[in-house]
Amino acid sequence: MSTKFSFQKGYRARAVFVILNTIFFIFMMICMIVPIIKILSDSLMNHTVYGMQLVPDEFNPIAYSYIFTRDSLRRPLVISIYTTLMTTILGLLISTIGAYILIQREMPGVKIFGYMLMFTMIFNGGLIPTFLVMKKMGLLNKLWAVILPMALNVSNLVLMRSFFEGLPTSLFEAAEIDGCTPIGTFIKIVLPLSKAALASIGLFFAVAAWSEYFHYVMYISDTSKYNFQYKLRDLFADKQEAMEGIQINLKTLQSAAIIVSIVPFMFIYPFCQKYFMTGITMGAVKE
Repeated sequence: MSTKFSFQKGYRARAVFVILNTIFFIFMMICMIVPIIKILSDSLMNHTVYGMQLVPDEFNPIAYSYIFTRDSLRRPLVISIYTTLMTTILGLLISTIGAYILIQREMPGVKIFGYMLMFTMIFNGGLIPTFLVMKKMGLLNKLWAVILPMALNVSNLVLMRSFFEGLPTSLFEAAEIDGCTPIGTFIKIVLPLSKAALASIGLFFAVAAWSEYFHYVMYISDTSKYNFQYKLRDLFADKQEAMEGIQINLKTLQSAAIIVSIVPFMFIYPFCQKYFMTGITMGAVKE
């Protein structure tokens, strides 16, 4: 009898937890979605809206037309897309090759090299020395001054190394017995088994590059090379560009720019979610 009572008590406690958990996540979802719906609604109405109006009283996509047709905002958008793609591709290339080198235990000096990389995660040269290095390399006012620092991400390299270390050792031994070179093993075995890791690390690189603002402030003074996030900041600082005779409400343009800046990853993430959920636990379990 006591066993049955304990079972019923545990079942009720679990049911209450599930209900409260569901209510909590519904509340959190509403808190995240409602502001986005509000901004989307404001971006489709070419007049200032006060209050929480979630449904537009008109459909006027003039702000989106301005963003994609006027060079003052279209060029920064193209720059953001370019730097995001280049940072992601170059970052994945450096992270995968570097991680594969770090798991080669028989290579002389690999531990020292690993410790040196770990050291950079704790200490860095500082803003002024880094700026001087960029200047000596001739990268000031060039987009590579933004791409290279973000692509050289030791944290993502360490995550990739952890995933590679979780691959069965027997695969590497079998490839070596079959006469496969280290480069062949990397291309034919390691990379095909690393889709989850590549999707996760690639998403980290892409989000960081798309949202980047600091490096443009530090290394770019040419206004024609600013990205979309920098221009978005200018819009909210009321530094409105010349509209060339087109009447667009500033708040409407600001809302449309916000939607354009967040939409890409709202569409990309669902396709990467399967790999991302697997990749975030990479290297967590060692067998």
